[in-house]
Amino acid sequence: MTDQTLLAPVSISALAPATPAPTKKVFVKTYGCQMNVYDSDRMTDALAKDGYVATDNAEDADLVLLNTCHIREKAAEKVYSALGRLRDLKKRKAGEGREMMIGVAGCVAQAEGDEILRRAPAVDLVIGPQTYHRLPEALKRVSRGERVLETDYAIEDKFEHLPAPDKAKTRARGVTAFLTVQEGCDKFCTFCVVPYTRGSEVSRPMAQIVAEAEKLVSAGVREITLLGQNVNAWHGTVTTGGEGLGALLRRLSEIEGLARLRYTTSHPRDMDDSLIEAHRSLSTLMPYLHLPVQSGSDRILKAMNRRHTAAEYVALVERIRRAQPDLALSGDFIVGFPGETDADFEDTLSLVRTIGYAQAFSFKYSTRPGTPGADLKDQVPEDVKANRLETLQALLLEQQRAFNESCIGRTIDLLLEKPGRMPGQLIGRSPWLQSVNVDAKGVEIGDIIKVRITAAGPNSLFADVVDD
Repeated sequence: MTDQTLLAPVSISALAPATPAPTKKVFVKTYGCQMNVYDSDRMTDALAKDGYVATDNAEDADLVLLNTCHIREKAAEKVYSALGRLRDLKKRKAGEGREMMIGVAGCVAQAEGDEILRRAPAVDLVIGPQTYHRLPEALKRVSRGERVLETDYAIEDKFEHLPAPDKAKTRARGVTAFLTVQEGCDKFCTFCVVPYTRGSEVSRPMAQIVAEAEKLVSAGVREITLLGQNVNAWHGTVTTGGEGLGALLRRLSEIEGLARLRYTTSHPRDMDDSLIEAHRSLSTLMPYLHLPVQSGSDRILKAMNRRHTAAEYVALVERIRRAQPDLALSGDFIVGFPGETDADFEDTLSLVRTIGYAQAFSFKYSTRPGTPGADLKDQVPEDVKANRLETLQALLLEQQRAFNESCIGRTIDLLLEKPGRMPGQLIGRSPWLQSVNVDAKGVEIGDIIKVRITAAGPNSLFADVVDD
């Protein structure tokens, strides 16, 4: 720096403090799966560089995003109902001189983008799950008066274009985190919309995943759940030898400070030897597996295009349990698939009794426009589906209670995640993903402590700290 620079005249305006840009607020409503939770966080991160901060109240928001899911029954109707309420809010705020933009993201956006813009004139933006990295640019177009539809599958890697969240934001989200490693599905089950809304199977590079995981851990995350529509179809690139999910789990387990790993959702066809071995050898990989089967009837499994039989599923579970005897198994079931008879349903009940589930999710079949199942004949009456679901859920709940009660008296490592409802109470997750309530002093969120399970409810456990 020269003397002339030091003595150069400086304008008064240059000395005046810059006027800070007004803070904009975004409210994100998330529907559906864990991957949508991850996507909502990443959209919030992408908007942060444009001055948006998250709010929990749509009334305060300059931008409202509905991150939608197309898996559940009547998903689109729920979105349109929410948009009706947001339309009224937008109109009221406009009368008060306040602007509010409305966006729809996620799988309903991907499947019904044009229809959303036609039916809901208050919507400014529709953006699919493969293009949400373009959200900031899309909002600039909205501010210029456009109504934007962004549902073409992106050629570029969206993850490379998303900014990493800062440590403070990551820390505020808690000591557990989701990390998407794979998207899309090539299985084409006849009941499922995922191949049409999320596209074909795509795996993120191992180096990119590891880098994101390291940033999460450096910000205080102790447990990471790897996500994918078909997560165990993840495969490395050519440069990493085409390894599967087992290799990725082994690499992530080397990250210092990362205490726990989980993954979801899996397909039975992609449980290879390497992944099963990871359940045997990796102490960081929790003894919990979500492995959907959907039905116990081979005839219905074939109609669903599941590509496995009931016997093959049972044999696979036996192999995994030999590798990890302490495994807690979770599953998905659909009752009332077109053509399902009483005998088919009894096959499902028989499979459940054979396997024994710690947790499970079960649903009545509902048609999804555009899927092969929507055109199948012999649809099952609603009252029959409802009765079957009630019977199945009673059995699954009985097994869940039995598993929880089997934990009484066990000493386990508990990862503390959040404060409980009572003073001094903390809540954590067991290795088998149950919520555990414990009274503990002198510890912090993120600590892993030894506790003894003292009681079990249908959905949670209670424990006492084990003194060293």
